[in-house]
Amino acid sequence: MDNKERIKELVEELNRYSYEYYALDNPTVTDKEYDKKYDELRKLEIEEDYILPYSPTLRVGDMVLEGFSKYTHKGRLWSMDKAQSVDELRDWHNRNKKFVEDMRSRGENLPDLKYVLTKKFDGLTVNLTYDEEGILVTGATRGTGSVGENVTAQVKTIKSIPLKIDSSDLLEVHGEAVMTTEAFNKYNETAVVPLKNLRNGAAGALRNLNVKETANRNLSAFFYDVGYKEGYKFKTYLEMMDFIKEKGLPVDDYMKVCTSIEEIEKEIEYIRDIRFDLNYDIDGLVIAIDDIRTRELLGYTVKFPKWAIAYKFEAQETTTTLLDVEWNVGRSGRVAPTALLDPVELAGVTVKRATLNNMDDIARKGVKIGAEVFVRRSNDVIPEIMGVVEESLEGAREITPPKVCPSCGGHIVLDGAHYFCENTLSCKPQLVKTIVHYGSREAMNIEGFSEKTAEQLFEKLNIKSISDLYKLSKEELLTLDKFGEKKAQNLLDSIEKSKNCELHSFIYALSIPNVGVKTAKDLVNTFKSIEGLKKAEFEELVQVSDVGDIVAKCVMEFFREEKVLSTIDELLNLGVNPKYEEISIVESVFEGKTVVVTGTLKNYTRGSIKEKLELLGAKVSGSVSKKTDYVLAGEEAGSKLTKAIDLGVKVISEDEFEEMMGE
Repeated sequence: MDNKERIKELVEELNRYSYEYYALDNPTVTDKEYDKKYDELRKLEIEEDYILPYSPTLRVGDMVLEGFSKYTHKGRLWSMDKAQSVDELRDWHNRNKKFVEDMRSRGENLPDLKYVLTKKFDGLTVNLTYDEEGILVTGATRGTGSVGENVTAQVKTIKSIPLKIDSSDLLEVHGEAVMTTEAFNKYNETAVVPLKNLRNGAAGALRNLNVKETANRNLSAFFYDVGYKEGYKFKTYLEMMDFIKEKGLPVDDYMKVCTSIEEIEKEIEYIRDIRFDLNYDIDGLVIAIDDIRTRELLGYTVKFPKWAIAYKFEAQETTTTLLDVEWNVGRSGRVAPTALLDPVELAGVTVKRATLNNMDDIARKGVKIGAEVFVRRSNDVIPEIMGVVEESLEGAREITPPKVCPSCGGHIVLDGAHYFCENTLSCKPQLVKTIVHYGSREAMNIEGFSEKTAEQLFEKLNIKSISDLYKLSKEELLTLDKFGEKKAQNLLDSIEKSKNCELHSFIYALSIPNVGVKTAKDLVNTFKSIEGLKKAEFEELVQVSDVGDIVAKCVMEFFREEKVLSTIDELLNLGVNPKYEEISIVESVFEGKTVVVTGTLKNYTRGSIKEKLELLGAKVSGSVSKKTDYVLAGEEAGSKLTKAIDLGVKVISEDEFEEMMGE
């Protein structure tokens, strides 16, 4: 096979894979296999200087155009008449009914009215032209409806749009290019100038002369109309939609047939309810007559088809003034900004607050107090500020983060893009999470201690820190929901029992950021006491197994927080008695080795085998890698055993383990 034939073969294969992935949601090859064939195609195209007009390599958009040329549509793209009330829809429906009755009286054999409902996408309308060989030759914007702009290179970057279809008729297909929330958020993570909303993201991408920028926005599309077609003419809209779907063009999965206003009203309520759960924008529903002959007879006004109407929802984006910024602490200790807005109506609700994410986001969007801001309500409970009206920035104030925790007055630190309160032990918003962790099995092991109980302690008994657990009385517990004499006494007994604990469990229970059970054990084995940990220096900490710069910094900052130290002192004064017993490592072949345990063992539980291996000086890991020395495999060992074999890691049975242990 010569290179040009191989290019044709690869293009057909890769386009089929794309269709299976995007249209059928049923990929038949791995990403690795696709990339291998794609790379082979790109190499051959360069060698032969031969690129088919429907090659998937054209999707990368590696070009900058000089300008846009005009494109005259073969079939006009009409605007849509709009309704914002059911009464308006009822009037429209009654006009349609009267028209059908009049036409029947004149001898026209028209069917009863049947409407097809589809979502009204809020993106940018595109018109695709496929030639007699089924090749996409033009992508154009709507423009005036008669003449649009040629954006073929930009359209080809949309991966779900087929570059070649199985069709022998010249045809135009109308659809909407949209930007999903996932694509929007990913783009904004690194954008120098973040996008303000999904619609602008799509429109700006298709009208960008730098086609690489279009590709970076990773647009999607939905198609809903054949505007022009030579050859066979459709009899119904449903037949037309089946044709569009059959040709591999992306079609939204929502399409509803209704025969009455009451049915239409139910669908309006349904779509309104799910609107903010969608990962793309819609601004209403399109209601269109199914029968094409009825459409032809109804015809058009100067602007609109008479046979279709759009039911418009309330806007989901607006502008208002940012009055101030409030900083709040979440359960994770994150200190986050919330915008306080001049109240404004948005998508049927009065909006007074909005999300600002973090200081990096604030800086990228240029948001300032006193400025006019774009507010958007999507699938978040609280709307989000998307950007600022540039003309309103004069005289506006900069937003600054707080110096201390707004809840407890503790120190706050910047970790990545977010600020956190270091006082995990007595900062009230963090208390529920902290208490649940403190009482967990591998921490202080307080039996019968659930998140619901922790929430009640926080909300109803107003506990201020974990040390307050040791001050609870039975009378107080009996005031909680579902707490009787026995349950209250059991919890008090369990709390009392927790006072006698191992030091590593206590350290783990304190919720030091990035310190898990294993790290707590390693720290305790090195520093042997709380006092030792308090005084630990950075250089000493990083010498501990698996403790890097980040963990060392977290430990140091934790034990330098005054409110944390006072809570620990109070715990000790209340009788909490963490004990440390130095474990003597038994000399064995496992000393210093990394071991992974998988499957079910006869003589050990998962906990006891871990303790045994640590006693033998081994490092117990949860995942297999090239650095793993042994995989101890019991019955029903799964993927870890498979990976060990693939990597050539030594696999031992339980019997072999015991033999080696005795050496």
